[in-house]
Amino acid sequence: MIEARNIHKYYDNLHVLKGVDISIAGGEIVSIVGASGAGKTTLLQILGTLDKANEGSLNINNTNISALSRRELAKFRNSTLGFIFQFHQLLPEFTALENVCIPAFIKKTPRAEASRRASELLEFLGLKDRGHHKPNELSGGEQQRVAVARALINNPQIILADEPSGNLDTESAENLHNLFFKLRDEFGQTFVIVTHNEELAAMADRKFVMQDGLIIS
Repeated sequence: MIEARNIHKYYDNLHVLKGVDISIAGGEIVSIVGASGAGKTTLLQILGTLDKANEGSLNINNTNISALSRRELAKFRNSTLGFIFQFHQLLPEFTALENVCIPAFIKKTPRAEASRRASELLEFLGLKDRGHHKPNELSGGEQQRVAVARALINNPQIILADEPSGNLDTESAENLHNLFFKLRDEFGQTFVIVTHNEELAAMADRKFVMQDGLIIS
């Protein structure tokens, strides 16, 4: 599903990733842990095609990412990958339902179909009656579940999450962690999760530990 080899990333003279190799199978939930500055988020951004490596190769779902044009890459990212961040990044002027629909609209999914799919996801995530509320009318846990629904709207094969529970209270974080496994069992997605939460990291099928720009275990 994901095959990255000899990934190097530089920012000016700073060598952030120093030859990372990582292979992730379809349907796996993997966690990436390590101290701040170890390169976790940089690696996740490269795996999510949001940033480019200076050296190395990346294949996702048998697609050579470096061979794609900017337009092809944007289309691939929109249809194949879903993203969940520490801060939900919902647009405040839109309702929960409208926020969930945005990636589908970018994909040019008909509005009625996108709204139906968004409603189904919100119901699945326990937000059936919250679709017409704006983000400031939702709790932190509810906002993050809306962000999860948004990540799922285009039926992506891979979900990449960067500290997804870092801004939640303990109960909401636990609920979100359990939700990831429920989603994997229900929809078969692959999850790549960068986290400082040891409980979540330990729940994963595999845990990668990063240190000084390398995966050490």
